[in-house]
This record gives sequence, structure tokens and C-alpha cells, in this order.
Amino acid sequence: MTSAPNLPSGPRPFSPRDIRTLTIDVAGPVLLPGDDGYAEEATGFNRVVTHRPAVIVGAADAADVLSAVRFAGRYGRPVAVLSTGHGPTGDVPEDAVMITTRRMTGLSIDAGERTVRVEAGVRWQQVVTEAAVHGLAPLVGSAADVGVVGYTLGGGLSVTMGRAFGWAADHVQWIDLVTADGELRHASRDSEDDLFWALRGGKGNFGVVTAMEFSLFPVTQLYAGALYFSGDDAREVLHAYERFAATAPEELMSSAVLLRLPDQPTVPDFMRGRLTAAVRFSWLGSEADGEELIAPLRAAAPVLLDTVALRPFTEFDAISVDPPEGISSVEHFAVLDEVTPETIDALLEVAGPESGARVNVVDLRQLGGALSRYSGAPNVVGTRDAAFAVFAFAFVPPGEDPEEYRTAGSEVMERLEPWLSARKHTNFLGADDVTAERVRLAFDAPTYERLQEIKAARDPANMFRLNHNIPPGAGTGSGS
Repeated sequence: MTSAPNLPSGPRPFSPRDIRTLTIDVAGPVLLPGDDGYAEEATGFNRVVTHRPAVIVGAADAADVLSAVRFAGRYGRPVAVLSTGHGPTGDVPEDAVMITTRRMTGLSIDAGERTVRVEAGVRWQQVVTEAAVHGLAPLVGSAADVGVVGYTLGGGLSVTMGRAFGWAADHVQWIDLVTADGELRHASRDSEDDLFWALRGGKGNFGVVTAMEFSLFPVTQLYAGALYFSGDDAREVLHAYERFAATAPEELMSSAVLLRLPDQPTVPDFMRGRLTAAVRFSWLGSEADGEELIAPLRAAAPVLLDTVALRPFTEFDAISVDPPEGISSVEHFAVLDEVTPETIDALLEVAGPESGARVNVVDLRQLGGALSRYSGAPNVVGTRDAAFAVFAFAFVPPGEDPEEYRTAGSEVMERLEPWLSARKHTNFLGADDVTAERVRLAFDAPTYERLQEIKAARDPANMFRLNHNIPPGAGTGSGS
């Protein structure tokens, strides 16, 4: 472990001249509160989170990231990073330097090696579209507009191929990043291997990622989509799903979802203002085998809408149909050791047709398969023995106070407590999980201790703390 260098004792003010110098140093925009474009630049996908940094650097390239981190270091400021904001942690405070990476959209594919290099602002739709030209596909999440880097640093759960190939973080080849000392580093198995290990699952604690390379897979089509049922049939559907998941092959990703969507024109008529149950699928085998696999679920209750079909991989987002535009929502996450018939009954008590729940979405997503094993170089994505992940989302209506909805969905987690893992997972840490105690639960004790040692060596002042923070080990830095 290295000792801490001389560090600023606290935030130092910067002058208009300092900002002018920064503006000259970077190619992208530099924005202050009140500037045109500031509010838009600071806004992420989840509108519940409000960012008010002292200055925003809209990075155009890695050199801009270097300049922004060095600027923050000179003035003792914490650094926040924003790409799309799909996975928010909390409000960015008024003393922070925010780096937005959405302009960094470079991408190149090596079809022979089945790899893709992406810059920090690339979103999944760009990767999926360009990889498909070569007959390849990535371990993409549920939505096309999610940022690749943030998703991958948290582990990266693919709704298309996760159980077949594992976590996205397992297939990263190298990562370029700017560390707290203002240096651009290349982390891989052979270079900066401590950072390479820690970054994959350690999220944004160790620097600002500027680019990464990861593997693609020779997949061109999926038998995928969703079955939708009336909420009145939720009991039959969810119990059928529990039996189905118990014997599901690794080539199948699936989830069962309870939906209480608002009565709005953008919502299909049969779902507006009422409970709907859905089962989502992605199968890598043949259409005939897929039809045979899901036949028991099609027979569980009358199907209101069936979108399951053989489709090109580029239509992956037809599985979850996530909203394409920003929303305001309160989110809760957990992982379960098992799902039994009693688990389903408990879930229906708090979110089923008789519950009167305020939660809008409850998603029970199967894990296991290759997600339980390590592929490639070791990393810190843990809790691999979990059987399912469960998500609960409550939408905050326009004009209403998010605090009034802060606990919506927590009742789901409380009722499922007998089946919940005592551990968290880095891919499923929400805004309520920003405390050191909760973040610690995502790692076993030796891993967490080693992460703190790396943090102390690489970021002793905890510059990168506006996240699910891993503070430096005791006695190595202030890290307030």
C-alpha cells in the first residue's frame, strides 16, 4: 500500500479565471449553475435525483477527463461521473466537479477476435447495431439506451444471455481510466492488475473510465418476448413460473413481473390502471424447443398478449419494453437465496391483486447458470450463489414529492425477508444503498478489505466518493 500524498485539507474556491483556464484546457463544454444547458447536462434518466455540481465538464475525449480530474484534485473537490443516469446513487452536491461522458461515443469491433472497444459514453443500442453486422452480440441489459460502462462496472446482468455466458464484467479484456492522481492508466490482466480486478464489480470507486474492451458472442437471433396476463390470474401465473424456473436450462433467461402501470395514453389499454402479470423470456435455442419450454406458461391462464417469437437479436428490447425516456422512480433491490411456492405466496400478499400496493413494478429475475461461475480473469462481482434478483419500482407522479414515495416497495423486501440473501450485489445497489454498511454487504470480508487497500493506494482522499462508496482503509485518507 502506498502512503497518502500531500492532499488539500478541504475544498478550495475557484475563480472565474480558473474556470476560463479549464475551458481552454478541454474540448467539450464547461458549464456553471445558471448557464444555458447546465440543467440538461446534469439530468439523468431517473428524474428523482437532482444534481447541482459546482461545475460540469462535458468530456469530449480522454484528455478532457484528465483535465477535469486534475482540476478537481487541485481544488480538493469530489468527482461525480454521469453518462445516462440509469443507475443513480444520490444527488451530486454543490461542491462537486461533474464529468459527463455522453459525447465519448467511439466504438470499434474486431470481428476476428469477437471483441468491441467502446468509449465511456457509448450506449447499448450502438453496440448491438454495429455488432449485428458481424453476426455478433453483447451481454446487453434490458434497455437500449443504458450506458455500457456503468452497467458493466456494476457486473452487468444480461436479460438475453446472462445464464448462458455470465456477467458482462467477466468478459472485459481491458479498461482505460483516469485515476485520482490525474494519470491515464491501462488496466488488464498484465497491467495495473489490482485496478483491473477491483473495477469489475467495484463500480466507480477507482477512477473515471474512458474506454474498455469486452467480448462479443456469435448470436444473431433469440426466441424472446413476453406473455401478459390479467392480474386476477397472477397466482396461477407466478406459481407456474416458479415450477418452470426450477428446471430451466442455462440457455434461458426469464423473469416474472407484476405491473401496476398508470392510466396514461402511452400504456396499452389492457394494462392501464390495473394489475398485469407478465413472464419474460430469452431463449438461445431453436424456436421449436422454445415453444415446448414455455408451453406450460402459455397454458397457465388466458394470455392477453403474446409477444414471444423468433426475432433478430437487434430486437432484444422487445423483452422488457423499458421506457425510452426519463422517469421519476424510487427503486429497491435485493437477491434471494431461493424461490419456493411460499415465496410466491408472500410476494402476492404484498403486491398481488388484493394487496392495494403502491409499488408499480415488481420483477423477479432468475439468476444461476453461468452467472454463478467465474469466466475469465477473477473480479469482485460476488453473491454468485443467489438464485433470483428482485426489483421493486414505484413511479413518482409529476409534481409530487419523491420523499412521499421513498418507502414504496420496501414492504416487498420486508415480506420476502425469509428468502433474501444476507448479502447485497453490486449490480443491484440502489439509492438507499449508498451507506458504507450496505455497500459492504456486496462483498465478502477479504474482498472488501482488499478493495479498501486498493482505494487507499489509488484514491486516499476518496475523490471518487459520490457513488456506492468503498472508503479507503482506516488511517489512509480523510474520505469524508
